[in-house]
Amino acid sequence: MGDKEPKRIPNYVKFAFGGASGMMATVFVQPLDLIKNRLQLSGQASQSAEPKTSMQVVRSIIKNEGIRTIYTGLSAGLLRQATYTTTRLGIYTWLFESFSKEGVPPNFLTKAALGMLSGMCGAFIGTPAEVALIRMTADGRLPLAERRNYKNVFNALLRIYREEGLLTLWRGAVPTMGRAMVVNGAQLASYSQAKQSLVNTGYFQEGILLHFMASMISGLVTTAASMPVDIAKTRIQNMKNIDGKPEFKGPLDVLGKIVKNEGVFALWKGFFPYYFRLGPHTVITFIFLEQMNGAYNKYILKQEGVGAL
Repeated sequence: MGDKEPKRIPNYVKFAFGGASGMMATVFVQPLDLIKNRLQLSGQASQSAEPKTSMQVVRSIIKNEGIRTIYTGLSAGLLRQATYTTTRLGIYTWLFESFSKEGVPPNFLTKAALGMLSGMCGAFIGTPAEVALIRMTADGRLPLAERRNYKNVFNALLRIYREEGLLTLWRGAVPTMGRAMVVNGAQLASYSQAKQSLVNTGYFQEGILLHFMASMISGLVTTAASMPVDIAKTRIQNMKNIDGKPEFKGPLDVLGKIVKNEGVFALWKGFFPYYFRLGPHTVITFIFLEQMNGAYNKYILKQEGVGAL
């Protein structure tokens, strides 16, 4: 008799594990998300006296808003992971298995394409939580009279819907989906490729060290590739109407104004908090995901040595 096909984790379990791993990672890195968002919004004319470095942002937050503020927007961050990461990792792991032939993983370009497709789908589903997250983390930088003061993510979503209309929940969906395509094409493909390459050296095998090293490589590649799109997304989702007109016309308008008024390197403003947020988030997400998949394979499917990606 030939070898039996290895049992596969059900798709609904993949989706659940993807979302859970992202939510657990967010608990660790939410303060870095707040710092990154504040830095990306700095430099605008209305807030010209803002802190310009990560340490200045941290000191300003602790001094003016209290240390507990560093977890502002956590509820939105968790909902974002529950929607965005559940969808993108669930779709990616399903597609990854579908495109693997006889145990041989797809090539790098196919991995990148699968990552871009899964990221685009996840971003559309997660955009309302993303809008709430950007606004909640940015609120403390505004004068008291201009703050939105959302109580939690559900209060934010309800108020945005009531005060600004349903479509505002998907404001910035196009750059959000564009960013997700860049992030996932780079992150998921580079993670899978880095993991495969590290195993091929003969020095690594399935385990936390392999997942950690592959995640750090993936995080660096993803940060460099996605920051310009991310800063455009952040500013669009936080913008207000001025004299009845939106502050920006679209992603290209944002990028053009940033380059003109702040310089081309402002497109990578907040690089280090972005990487130190994305890097650890990538590491923790994939480690949790790999461990949950490994446990399911071992204890439910009764097979070992099978990785997630």
